[in-house]
Amino acid sequence: MAAIEPAQCRAARGLLDWTQADLSAATGLSVVTVRAFEKGGEMRESNRTLLQLAFEKAGVDFIPENGGGAGVRMREPRSTGAQNC
Repeated sequence: MAAIEPAQCRAARGLLDWTQADLSAATGLSVVTVRAFEKGGEMRESNRTLLQLAFEKAGVDFIPENGGGAGVRMREPRSTGAQNC
């Protein structure tokens, strides 16, 4: 498992509509730690793993660097309320 990057952390929170406090609650890391990491601060590998596992449990998939940049996406598309015809 490649280490989650700060931009992926911000993007994953956006997909889930989570605040930094929500992520803190899901991981047990402090909000200050989450905020510092998302601004580009250093974080232990074990804490990066905690972040990634919390997001994966919530349905986020991490896309590795593949020439187009690393990214995130939801494992299953969210329902928009529209029905297929």
